[in-house]
This record gives sequence, C-alpha cells and structure tokens, in this order.
Amino acid sequence: MARLELRDVVKSYGIYEAVRGIDLEIEDKEFVVFVGPSGCGKSTTLRMIAGLEHITAGEIVIGGQVVNRLGPGKRDIAMVFQNYALYPHMSVRENISFCLEQQRLSKSEIASRIVRAAETLHIEELLDRRPGQLSGGQRQRVAMGRAIVRNPKVFLFDEPLSNLDAKLRVQMRTEIKRLHQILPTTTVYVTHDQVEAMTMADRVVVMKDGLIEQAGPPQVLYHRPASRFVAGFIGSPAMNFLDARLEAEADGLSVRLADGRSLPVPPGRLCAYASHAGRAVTLGLRPEALSVRQDRLGFAKLDADVELVEPLGPATMIYFTLAGAALCASIDPEAAPKAGQSLPLSVNMNQMHLFDADTGLSLLK
Repeated sequence: MARLELRDVVKSYGIYEAVRGIDLEIEDKEFVVFVGPSGCGKSTTLRMIAGLEHITAGEIVIGGQVVNRLGPGKRDIAMVFQNYALYPHMSVRENISFCLEQQRLSKSEIASRIVRAAETLHIEELLDRRPGQLSGGQRQRVAMGRAIVRNPKVFLFDEPLSNLDAKLRVQMRTEIKRLHQILPTTTVYVTHDQVEAMTMADRVVVMKDGLIEQAGPPQVLYHRPASRFVAGFIGSPAMNFLDARLEAEADGLSVRLADGRSLPVPPGRLCAYASHAGRAVTLGLRPEALSVRQDRLGFAKLDADVELVEPLGPATMIYFTLAGAALCASIDPEAAPKAGQSLPLSVNMNQMHLFDADTGLSLLK
C-alpha cells in the first residue's frame, strides 16, 4: 500500500497531447475514480501509472519512489482489465497462481494466498473450472483474485464492468467496494460511467481534453460543480441548462431567461452573485430542483406544458420545453400528469447553479 503522485504528467503522440500536464495526489488506501468522455485521457493516465505507456514529461511517484523508468513488473501494482485477460487453457486456480509462480514463491505460500483470495471473493467452488465454464461476473471475480494475491501497493481497474449486463454491473460495483473495505489498498479505477464513479469513489477525478476539470468527493462534485462540463457530466438525469442574464433589481438580483421570464435569486445567494450582475450566464437546475408547485422561500413559479412522462418507480420524470431549452423534472409519482397537460411547478432557486456563459466556470467560489 502506498501514496501515489502524478506531477505535471504529459503524454504526447506526435503533436497530439492526450494528457496535458496533470497534477494529482492519491492518498494511501484511497479509492479514486477517473471519469470522463471517450478521448479525455483517463485510460492513458491509468496506463502510464501501470507502466504500459511511457510518459512524455513529468513524474509518477509510487510510495515515495519515482517509477518513470521502471517496467510494469517492478512497480508493485496489479491491474484488472476490461477483457479480464484470463488464460483459457488454465483452471481458475492456475490463472490466479500464475503470477505468484513467476515470483518463485513457495507452494505453501501460493496455496495460502489462493485460499484467502477465493474466500474473500466467494469463488472457492470455481477453482478447478476453466474460464470458458464461468459467467461474466465469475470471470471478473477471478481477474480480481489474480490481482489480490499479489498484495500490490496499488490496484488499477480499467473499465472492468463495461462488458457486464446492467444487473451484474450493479452487483459487481458493490463487490468491488466491499473488497476495498476488506483490503484497503490504494486504488485507481477508470470508467466512463458516472454512476459507477459516484457510488464507488472516495474521490472522483473528472477529466476533459487531457486535463483534470475537477477532483473531489462525489457529493462535492454533485452539489458544487466547478464548471458546466462537470455539472452536466455528473448526475443522472443530467442537469438542465438555460441561457440567461443575471440582472440587478431594486430589491436584489434576478435570473432573466431568453423568453423574458424572470426568476428571483434567493436572499442567501445575493452576496455570492452580486459582483456578477449584468453578466450573461447559464442557469443550471438539477431535475430534483423542479417540483410540483409549493409556496416556499426561495422557490420561483412556472408552468410546464408536459411533452413526455417517464415513470421510474420512486420518481417520475417529466420532460418539457422552457425558453427554448429541453428540461427534465423529477416529481412525486402521485402528482404525475399525462403528456399534453400543463403542470404548475416550483423552481428551488436555493439549488440553482450559475456558470459564466463564455468560460463555463461556476460563479460560486
């Protein structure tokens, strides 16, 4: 187990920079998830940590040691891949023991580690089977078992659940999180799925265009996104966005939408936004900030002409258009209307987000 540091790390392919100088400190035993769209540099970063890609500039430090010039086998890391990379002609036991045999450990030590890993992952009954006889979830457990027995300083996961069906993905998310609680090893996990990131991570690192857009605990990224990009990427359904202008009024501030509608800024936000009056902004509202109308301080009123209704059990999503933007609201199923009906809604302006229209950065520091 060890602390992991990325110091101004760059990866270039000719003139193209896949990773453009990132700095990050990952604490011992911390579970960090890299998330972002395809091409953002998250998998390239993971492969540089693993030693599978040479870095162009910067330093990677594991346990206080700069590992730039060390090969993958000398970095004391274990990696779980998307395709599991199991040897089909070997039994589960042989797959798990292979790396230990390469280290020339004693037979008794190898057997002991295999038993401990199998018990931890509940795969004791699978040890004599071959990968072709296993389900996708079982193969994933075997791949994790092969990593566990090495007792590495750092675990690396490269989109390990992307080949599984939806139900099994949820199950394996729980398994990996449980595993980290049992074996609290420094872990870096890469995924494009923000739900995986939010549910598993101690800290989420959102990447865009080879840079870190924001890093922090899941709830911080959800409730205090640093940019419109992070706000739109984290959360499902995604945050609603409306073009607007922040205007000063005699009694405070308001957010004026493109259709002329004005939404008052609540008293608790006036100091934070006062210096930005007159600026073109993007108003961000999560679906749960829109509810069936209620009269409460900091709530603004509007009417929605419902275009689509999507029942999801504990909540119902309604879709409508406002000021030229497509919006989604999450409401109580008992208050759900039918498509074509008009529904009076409240906007919880205490939960609003304002982003600079040009830079996309949050106005809330």
